Amino acid sequence: MDAFYASVELLRYPELKGRAVVVGGRRADEPVMQKDGTRRFTTLRKYAGRGVATTATYEARALGVHSGMGLMKAAALAPEAVLLPADFDEYRRCSRLFKAAVAEIAPQIEDRGIDEIYIDLTDVPGIKAATEDDPHAGVRAVAERIKARVFIATGLTCSMGVTPNKLLSKISSELDKPNGLTILSYDDIASRIWPLPAKRINGIGPKASDRLEALGIGTIGALAGADPAFLVQEFGAHYGAWLHEAAHGRDDRPVVTESEPKSISRETTFERDLHARRDRQALGGIFTRLCEQLAGDLERKGYVAKTIGIKLRYDDFSRASREITLNAWTADAQLIRRTAGLCLKKAELERPLRLLGVRAGNLCRVDAVPGEANNAGDEQLSLPIA
Repeated sequence: MDAFYASVELLRYPELKGRAVVVGGRRADEPVMQKDGTRRFTTLRKYAGRGVATTATYEARALGVHSGMGLMKAAALAPEAVLLPADFDEYRRCSRLFKAAVAEIAPQIEDRGIDEIYIDLTDVPGIKAATEDDPHAGVRAVAERIKARVFIATGLTCSMGVTPNKLLSKISSELDKPNGLTILSYDDIASRIWPLPAKRINGIGPKASDRLEALGIGTIGALAGADPAFLVQEFGAHYGAWLHEAAHGRDDRPVVTESEPKSISRETTFERDLHARRDRQALGGIFTRLCEQLAGDLERKGYVAKTIGIKLRYDDFSRASREITLNAWTADAQLIRRTAGLCLKKAELERPLRLLGVRAGNLCRVDAVPGEANNAGDEQLSLPIA
């Protein structure tokens, strides 16, 4: 979906179309209806706080604002951009609508989050049609039908990349945003994919990208031309070999229509930095609430967990995580709280904290647990950190 959260907001506030709009910040003010029937919107110029941009319209992105950016920094780049609070209930509703619309045409869908899916088009009727002038005529027609159906269902546009595999489709779906359609075959990799920065490959993060740059490998084409043995030497056997394959557009991962979550987590970023000792009472309340929310998530989704962990982000943006694996599965809030507390004791707590999170991993569906899920027993807490 194109700038999904922001686009949903523009449906609600059509007068903002064409303007720089940023969505995010828990304290963002709701628009105010004025006597003349127009709305008054808050701009970033007035923002003061520690919030983070959830998303931004393409007009705001052109000014340098992007998701995950602190709103204070965004305000310096785009002070006149409109700031709107996030409405995740509405985003989830629109997400269900767009996925249902796609499924009417192509039901083999892999859900990748609230605004992104992979679709297997192999057996969709008409997909193999071709003409003398357009060998991709069938693909194009099906893709356009999907895009039109999504727009009818939601009023929103999406961008599609139709390629032989998921890796290439991920890259291609972003080449012609917004409202784009890119059809790409293996023969097009050299001209369309290789000129792109290496970091455009999903799986090459900032650290790997910086390292490749330091090695003189800035584009996907340069990565494709690198000696595989050199990549293995620099990045290890598994990742080095994957870099070589990915640069050549090779990816044999299937579209997975059903999958189990690997973990469930809850976290919060504080409005101000909190210290584990000076702000112990406030942190304790937040910590307990996160554990209770996590237990509720597990129960609601029908899972129990064997591994409980914490996530910390300090005032200098460095991160730490700790986890403990129990003897048996649990979804009990008190046990989760005690276990997470032991994890916390194993972390460095001298620096102020920006973020605190609790995670449940090693999940199992309640109805698949051999015997009864064990929700009690302090003896479970004596196991070493996994």
